[in-house]
Amino acid sequence: MNGLVKMQAAVSVATVWTSAESPRHIDEPALQNPADIEGWISRLSIQDKLDLCDGNRVQTQMLLGAEVIVVEESGDWAKICIPEQSTRNNPLGYPGWVPKCQLAQLPDRSAVLQWAEVTSFRAILSLGALELELSFLTRLPLIEESDETVRVETPLGIGLLNRKDVRISSGPNDELFPFHTGNRIAEQAVKFIGLPYLWGGMSSFGFDCSGFAYQLHRSQGILIPRDASDQARHGMEIPRDRLEEGDLLFFARDEGKGHVHHVGIYTGDNCMIHSPDSRNAVEQVRLDEYKLVKEHFLSKRYWK
Repeated sequence: MNGLVKMQAAVSVATVWTSAESPRHIDEPALQNPADIEGWISRLSIQDKLDLCDGNRVQTQMLLGAEVIVVEESGDWAKICIPEQSTRNNPLGYPGWVPKCQLAQLPDRSAVLQWAEVTSFRAILSLGALELELSFLTRLPLIEESDETVRVETPLGIGLLNRKDVRISSGPNDELFPFHTGNRIAEQAVKFIGLPYLWGGMSSFGFDCSGFAYQLHRSQGILIPRDASDQARHGMEIPRDRLEEGDLLFFARDEGKGHVHHVGIYTGDNCMIHSPDSRNAVEQVRLDEYKLVKEHFLSKRYWK
């Protein structure tokens, strides 16, 4: 690809920063290999979390094994693009900076026939003496499965996962379920009620609003754009009186006339589930009682 180097994420969750100067001292646990994502988030105050956005520090995140394209290097950092996280701002995928220690070479995956994808809230990956806690939807090439475990290829070597924590698919983005996809998106979403919001979050350690929508669709084999503003530009528009479970609800400043800044998932009966802001956690609310209801201007459907 024009001489650009393909690599993969080599930590359970890699945070993608705006620049190499973006992280603060308190962010050190998220910069190591292995990365202590849960420890990092648990130490952040509300003001620290708000500063991830207000200080333009974090762009997105990616999970162990995710493919990236390295477009630039500077010292211990690499500028990358994430092909599976699409954005209209970059044809190569969502861009940002990560520490080089969180990347590994990407082997040829053309011969991979099956993948193991984490379907549990989190799962323990055993790598000999090392154990990593993986996020929901971490996807790794399958080597072998038994009744109790699966062996997977990881950037850190061959690992073991509990069979009950994963599903096996024949492709990285299979449309695994042909019917009632919207219902399954909504059913899956409610399992995350109470999970704290994280700006840029793309994992079951913390989601932002569009990351939540993105990953819940990906759980059904549907890839949508990464950001709410891009998500609102695609999909099929749905009138409010024809909403069904799994549809996306978009909110814009100035009572729907300004910039798109939020997205939620319709769960039926005039209710929405969303990851609201840095002071709160994933919650289900009645749409007509939601504080931003006047900003709801558009609904889209990506499922069939």
